[in-house]
Amino acid sequence: MDVTLHLAQDPEADALLGRSPLAALTGMLLDQQIPMEWAFKGPRTIADRLGAGDLDAHEIAAMDPEAFAALLAEKPAVHRYPGSMAKRVQQLCRYLVEHYDGDAEAVWKDAGSGAELLKRLEDLPGFGRQKAQIFLALLGKQLGVTPAGWREAAGAYGEPDSHRSVADITGPDSLARVRAHKQEMKAAAKAAKAARK
Repeated sequence: MDVTLHLAQDPEADALLGRSPLAALTGMLLDQQIPMEWAFKGPRTIADRLGAGDLDAHEIAAMDPEAFAALLAEKPAVHRYPGSMAKRVQQLCRYLVEHYDGDAEAVWKDAGSGAELLKRLEDLPGFGRQKAQIFLALLGKQLGVTPAGWREAAGAYGEPDSHRSVADITGPDSLARVRAHKQEMKAAAKAAKAARK
């Protein structure tokens, strides 16, 4: 895996995401309740604080939970909720160590179909259906992972030029279009909620 991503909007953080399967998975895990760029910058921040060029699932899984939480909480914090997200990152790394010998890329490397890959992603700690579908779309659209039926398994996120999620962000213009789509969805949900009252 060695591609150029533009999710963190930071060249060094994006370079790590593009070459490190674990960094990409971790960024996706962190992508909730904070701005997307902040989430996808997280893996680089964690690697820097560990004094490493990349994330290592074995190392993170074995770390003392309090020490790892403190690492994520250092200013600037990796996430709005550094303690709970530290726990989730360690759960993800432990799962990868137990099921894939710590190799994040093994989650998708030999998946026989989009449906199988979606199931593997949904089995990861912290990955619900929507997060799994978005990451599957990112794999297919930008990382060259295209098992048969991947677009269907990714649902609406797999549609070409949909601008619904991080899977469609390739630079500032597409980032603005994804943001606009998310704001439209929030406004529609708010209007629907108000109509029900």
